[in-house]
Amino acid sequence: MVSREHKRAALHEKLQLLRSITNSHAVNKTTIIVDASKYIEELKQKVERLNQDISAAQTSNDQNPLPMQVTVETLEKGFLINVFSEKNCPGLLVSLLEAFEELGLNILEARVSCTDSFRLQAVGGENEEQSESINAQVVKQAVLQAIKNWSEGTDQQE
Repeated sequence: MVSREHKRAALHEKLQLLRSITNSHAVNKTTIIVDASKYIEELKQKVERLNQDISAAQTSNDQNPLPMQVTVETLEKGFLINVFSEKNCPGLLVSLLEAFEELGLNILEARVSCTDSFRLQAVGGENEEQSESINAQVVKQAVLQAIKNWSEGTDQQE
């Protein structure tokens, strides 16, 4: 049989371990246990926040399969279009140029980099023969649609 003194020493050792794990400065066992239960509640809240962050990140990833940044600014005669992705996107340039062509947007100047990442900076002007005027929002929507179509096409090939 284990003596009462041995049990008491084991309990004291466990309480000191609990005290150090929870960063408690308490001296008596009741306060150590109260501090430990507060610590456990804090951990539960952290886990809940992390789970919420993870589900929010998954939701945004479902909406945008690739982390792309797209901006379209209106210039005096045309638009400044910027597309950036941290990943290389083979074939995306072709999809974007086709979207510009469908819009009737003439690319006047462009800089493209597709080595480790994808970056497109283009200045596009409206086609002179086009009867209706387009705005920056229409151009941005066309770019986003081209990215989505390209992404779905690459998903099907894999």
